[in-house]
Formats: sequence, structure tokens, C-alpha cells
Amino acid sequence: MNTTIRRASVFCLLLVLALLVRVTWVQAVDAKALADDKHNRRNIIAQYANPLGDIIVAGKPVTGSKATTGTDMKYRRTYTDGPLYAAVTGYSSQLLGATQLEGAYQSILDGTDSRLKSVKNALTGTASEAGDVVTTIDPAVQKAAYSGLGSKKGAAVAIDPATGEILAVVSTPSYDPSAISGSSDGAAFTKLKNDSGNPLLNRALRQTYPPGSAYKLVVAASALENGLYDSVTEKTDTPSPYTAPGTSTPITNENTAAPCENASIQTALQYSCNTVFAKIAVQLGQAKVAATAKKFGFDTGRLYVPVWAAESVYPTGMDQPQTALSGIGQFSDTATPLQMAMVVAALANGGELATPHMVSKVTDGNGKTIESFPDGDTTRVVSKDTAEQLQRAMVNVVQNGTGTNAQIPGVEVGGKTGTAQHGENNSGTPYAWFVSYAKGSDGKEVAVAVVVEQSGAARSEVSGNGLAAPIAKSIMKTALGSS
Repeated sequence: MNTTIRRASVFCLLLVLALLVRVTWVQAVDAKALADDKHNRRNIIAQYANPLGDIIVAGKPVTGSKATTGTDMKYRRTYTDGPLYAAVTGYSSQLLGATQLEGAYQSILDGTDSRLKSVKNALTGTASEAGDVVTTIDPAVQKAAYSGLGSKKGAAVAIDPATGEILAVVSTPSYDPSAISGSSDGAAFTKLKNDSGNPLLNRALRQTYPPGSAYKLVVAASALENGLYDSVTEKTDTPSPYTAPGTSTPITNENTAAPCENASIQTALQYSCNTVFAKIAVQLGQAKVAATAKKFGFDTGRLYVPVWAAESVYPTGMDQPQTALSGIGQFSDTATPLQMAMVVAALANGGELATPHMVSKVTDGNGKTIESFPDGDTTRVVSKDTAEQLQRAMVNVVQNGTGTNAQIPGVEVGGKTGTAQHGENNSGTPYAWFVSYAKGSDGKEVAVAVVVEQSGAARSEVSGNGLAAPIAKSIMKTALGSS
């Protein structure tokens, strides 16, 4: 055989062998990875080949599926009252993927979860029927929170203290997930992404803020738990103003006429005395305050409810002046509205924190439960005595102190205001906080956290009582069914 022909034949044989090896490798080794690749359009086509399962609120779906035309996707996601529930559902987009509950339970909702597969599906090779996600959200409470925030930029969370059920999760400004659920909605998404109000951000679960004076509840709890004071009515040894060790800059009180000098914890909460809690934080030291904060949920990593929420942080490595500022919820303290609702919920529940969750169960296409999140899984955060003392102090805040706008006739309401400074040299408009709980005569109760990030009000008019407390009041009244 001609040498040239022989070499060419060997080379061609090697090419064929290489091709066979590559094909075998792709089919045997890379097949699953390629099939699961997020850029594999066949997966998206298959995902939307049938109607998706639904996210359920109070027995009714707030999602749906609509048949499409002119595209290889047979169905697209639809939403009922989309902006109202966006912070709960997130979005399911043919172009962008899925977020929030839509993302966390995507395999349930599109029917690909192995737990949905029946014997018939296995034998016939047919697709499983999609499942549903049943939430703990109360539609009336959700609407009260959404309406209360209105055009303001902010967030609200409501929790049942006894069960941990999340009754409302609202973030404003919001958006309609239906507007970005299709395969050609890139322009709509870009518009939302570039919106200065950042409507795609879930402020209730994934935005942290300086908690301001609302954090004084954690410091007060730490003081009682560590025996610095035995009672909220015991007077403290606190000058006004107070200068922390290692600095010459005094910490003052917003209301210079308030009786903050040597004030008890109860009086200091009533008038929101910075001096008292700054000194308590220094006396306790950051380690003891941090230990109490961790029990409430700070510094424990991202919370899963069962979507991921941002971590709330009590700072470390502080000197004494910084520790003093951290005691009044400033310096580098950060908290989500969810976290602050958890603080109040634990105090309202006698010192026990029920695990917060906004999904009660996940069902298959026939309504059979395949995963559940039972109520009542609690952790002791502070003693019952500490919780009850702080409840009384919080009621005093609402009855006689800085939280009078949250009063509800015939209902026990306890709360704490907060006005959190932020920005370089505190140049930003303060955030207005109100955290509270309410207990009805019939045993119903609710814990609420509201933060107003931006309202259009003048800086001098920003306060937790003025902006956030009325919203919390509306939420609490609705949750309790109070007229």
C-alpha cells in the first residue's frame, strides 16, 4: 500500500476513534450535566410544557398558568394581585429563572421533583402532575401592610408569636411578576432593574438596616438576663449626657427634657433614652450583648423561612465608644424587618421564639402532603420573667411614651420606636422603625416590624411613631380582627 494512503488511513481511523470516544463520553458522562445546564433551552420548554402548580394563600391560588401562542413555550406564569404578593411569591420567568417561593420550590411547581412521581408515571414515562405550595400568609394582614406602606419605600413583616407563622411579608415599592414572566420580557426587567426605587429588592427579608432604638429591646433583655439589673423599674446610674470611656464626644438624648438621668429601663424605653442603653452596652460588654442578640437570631447565618433571608449582624471587634453606639442600634448594627419581628415575637411569647415560616406544607397534584412545616417548634431566648417585664415596659411605651400612635382600644399593645441614622456623617434621611406586638382578649396575638426607608417627609418629621406606628397599628388591628 502506498505510504501516503496508509498514513491517511491511519489518521482517518484515529479521527473516527476520537469521535467515538467523544460521543461515548458525552452520552455516558456529560449527559446529565448538559441536560441540567441552565442554558439548555429544552429544559425551559419542558418546564413550561404544562401548567405549573400554584402558590396558595388562604386556600386560594395567587398564581396561575396561561396558554401562549407564537412561542415554543406552551404556558407562562400569571399572578393574581401580583404586586401585593411579589415579596412572597417572587417571579417565575421563562427568560430570567425564578426567585423567592417560585425559586425555592421550582421542582415542585413544575412537576420534576422525584417525590411527585407515581408508579404510573414511572411505568408510562409520563410527566408528574405539578404540586402546590401552601403558605401561612393571611391575605387581610398582607393587604393591611401593603396599603399602609402605600407609596412609601419600606417593608413590613407580621408573625404569629405562638406558632411562628408569617402572616405578612411586604416590600415597597413592589412590581407585578406577570410583567416579566415571559420569554421576551427583557425590556420590562431592565426597566425594573434600573428603577431608582429598586422594586425587585425584597426589603422585608433581604435588606438589612441599622435598627436604631428598636434594638434597645435586645440590650434591655441582655441587662436583665445577665443580672445587671433585676427589674425594669430599678433606677440606673446614668448621667445625661453620657460620655463613653475612651472618647470625649458625649452621647445625648433626642428629647433633652426627658427624664433620662438615672432612668430605669422602663423609663428609658418610654422616652427612648440613648444615654441609658449606651452605658448598659458598655457595662455588659459586647460579648454579653452579642450572646443575647444571637439567641434572638442575629449572627446565625442566613435564615431559611423557607426562602433565604439576609443575616442580621451585631458587630464584633468594637472599642467602648463603638460598643456604646451599638447599644442604641447604631454603629454597624444591621437587621432585617424579619429579624426585628422575631425579637418582638419572642418577647410576646414569654421568651420563646417559635421558628418563623411562611409555608405550612407542600402538596402533590392530588393534595397529599409531601412536606410540612409544623407550628410550635420553639427555642428559649430569654426567661419568662424577662419577657414579661419587657412586655410591661413596651406597653408603657405605647400608653405613655414614644409609641402612642399604635394604641388600639381594648387591646394590649406593646411597642418600641426607632429612628435610625445612616449615611456618611448621618447625612441620609433617617429610617423610621416601629416594632410591636398586640394581644386580643380572645387569645389572638401578632408581632409586627415596620421600617419606612423613605416617605417624602422632611427630615425633622421622620419618626417611628409618626411614620411607622400607624402602619403597624393597621396591621395589628387586622390580624386580631379588631374594629
